[in-house]
Amino acid sequence: MGMSDDRALAALVALAHGTRLGVFRLLLREGPEGMPAGAIARAAEVPPSTLSSHLAQLEGAGLLRSWRLGQRIFYAADVEGIRALLGFLVADCCDGRPEICAGLTEIGPARPACP
Repeated sequence: MGMSDDRALAALVALAHGTRLGVFRLLLREGPEGMPAGAIARAAEVPPSTLSSHLAQLEGAGLLRSWRLGQRIFYAADVEGIRALLGFLVADCCDGRPEICAGLTEIGPARPACP
């Protein structure tokens, strides 16, 4: 089952904020082991109370996952949620025509997204 329009919109809204986008990118780089909330706050230079709401929005949008280990809460990028969002965007943008989206996985920072 694919991602709903509402879920995709929530994910895009969550990423449309500079702090949340920065935290998301940080956690993508960290990989599946994630980071404790305190370390994220320090790295993002965001007060813990402010970070908490950003993390909740990203997690609610299906872009992060969290777990408790002792007294600390860890966060990591939710690969399945990210995959669902990207799949939704590609399916929606390509409108059932895969040739339109051919090569998307080859686009990197040095190449433009559009020809």
